[in-house]
Amino acid sequence: MKIYYHSPIGLIELTGNETGLETCSFLRKSGQELSSEEIKASLAGAPEPLLAARQQLDEYFKGIRREFSLPLRLEGTSFQKKVWSELQTIPYGQTRSYSQVASACGRPGAARAVGRANHDNPLVIIIPCHRVIGADGGLVGFGAGLWRKAWLLNHERKVSGSRSQSIRQF
Repeated sequence: MKIYYHSPIGLIELTGNETGLETCSFLRKSGQELSSEEIKASLAGAPEPLLAARQQLDEYFKGIRREFSLPLRLEGTSFQKKVWSELQTIPYGQTRSYSQVASACGRPGAARAVGRANHDNPLVIIIPCHRVIGADGGLVGFGAGLWRKAWLLNHERKVSGSRSQSIRQF
């Protein structure tokens, strides 16, 4: 089943069933806009994990929620799951480099593999791949667009009161 959420940075599609959330992704192609009526209609009969994800995303964008607590249905390799688990330990408003994540996963030198696992992350925002940046502090590798990655990082820094320098918008 699919439901939708209008975020400040684009329409988000959530998929899953009664046992958990499977995907959370931005709809980016033209012609993928939905009316408010279509979005409301998608909610009819939606399973609880999808409704909870929508509510928690709303709280995240309002600056109320910093961590997600949802049943997830993740499919991937053992390495991908290890990376995705590690991403969930990066504190709200902070970042890690790809090499730092690789080292934390017990695979120093596997920064490119971490990048690939990030690219394959089916649960954008929920599993915060946007918190992973280049070794030089630059923004790289966000399939939903670097401008969204910058927005998410700036949002978290603003809400957390971090004194870190704002990320340049794209």
